[in-house]
Amino acid sequence: MAVYEVVIDEKRCKGCELCVKACNKGCIEISKEFNDAGYYFPCMKADMAAECTGCGACVKRCPDFEVTVYEILEETG
Repeated sequence: MAVYEVVIDEKRCKGCELCVKACNKGCIEISKEFNDAGYYFPCMKADMAAECTGCGACVKRCPDFEVTVYEILEETG
């Protein structure tokens, strides 16, 4: 089973929450911290990492292209 990680450029994020709303699994939440620009930025929920399907809906909804989804590959050998 593939494992995915959502990475958000928190320094450039404007906290619009579109990626949070786009995630049909509820894997993304708004953090309790804010960035240097004063926006609360989204982050992947720690307990939801295994639920992410890598669908990319969060990436498609970000108007500033600050969200990336990576597939975490297992090392073999």
